[in-house]
Amino acid sequence: MATYALWNNKGGVGKSYLTFQIACEYARTHPTEKVLVVDVCPQANASGMLLGGLVVGEQQLVTFGSSNPRRTIAGYVRDRISSPYHNPATGSKYVTQVSTINANVPTNVYLVVGDDELEGLASRVANAAMPGPDDAWVKVHRWLSDLIGDVRSSWPDQRVTTFIDCNPSFGIYTELALSASDRLIIPFSADGSSRRAVGAVLALVFGQGRPGGQLSEFFQKSTAFRMSLPNIYCYVGNRMTQANFSSASAFRSVVNAIGDAIWNAWVSSPGSFYVHPTGSPPPSTRKAFQQMFQFEIVDANTASVVSGTLGIPVVALSAGMYSLPGKSVRVNQSQLDRQQPNISSLVATIE
Repeated sequence: MATYALWNNKGGVGKSYLTFQIACEYARTHPTEKVLVVDVCPQANASGMLLGGLVVGEQQLVTFGSSNPRRTIAGYVRDRISSPYHNPATGSKYVTQVSTINANVPTNVYLVVGDDELEGLASRVANAAMPGPDDAWVKVHRWLSDLIGDVRSSWPDQRVTTFIDCNPSFGIYTELALSASDRLIIPFSADGSSRRAVGAVLALVFGQGRPGGQLSEFFQKSTAFRMSLPNIYCYVGNRMTQANFSSASAFRSVVNAIGDAIWNAWVSSPGSFYVHPTGSPPPSTRKAFQQMFQFEIVDANTASVVSGTLGIPVVALSAGMYSLPGKSVRVNQSQLDRQQPNISSLVATIE
């Protein structure tokens, strides 16, 4: 019954795509569990894919966002703005069984739909954490924990695994998501800006890598109030292309630099990580660490586009022709053979 946050302090690393794929594959391989996806990214891309993709999913986002009250994460946030320090226990009202809208998604996937209205509410959420009682910061930072708890309480005797798609910026919603999470999955791309962003994750959340530098308020207050931080579960190279693998030094040096930064964090603070229950001991070498914590998802090219555009999990795709807005495209088996095993291998390690 763990809660996983997917976050990197950078957009464009495929975080929402990965949330979509991981949640669906986990649900497919754990049919007796319920899988809850909470979308706190104002762009709501993970919700769009889950609800049917580029066209159908976007239409569904409009429908959810125009209901009164809004049947989205923003609706729940409005409830909490009205009751910032007392849980109104309304979280289960905002959950949708995804397969009732998108039959391509397993029936045990449930979603708290994302909403771009989150941006307009952000300052009100942040303000609620500042005045008020002495523990106002703590109570506001437990809003998403309350939401997940409400949902789980509505499903008695059910195992529930939760995935939270975070906002790339280190704003209030990301803080709430991290406070609600047990484990952190860090997607990255093979470029210098992603390397810096991973360094920011280590510094902002765990106080790592900034000797003599200013610690983030989130880290300081989480420590002061003894609130638990998520453990790093893995870091995932996403959208890796064949060109990446065939090009030598530039690509691999960036991946190695990102891996080195996370390895150094392990060496200095192994308690910030979650050791996978593989039967192997905690890694004592760089190679063993990489084998446990590093994953790479190869870009499936057209298959990746079709998956996200039509809201079909990539492991459920088969080779053939697909109709996208404005054109038809072919998915080749070779494309599926590149990415499907990557997704399956990653999800197989998730409890």
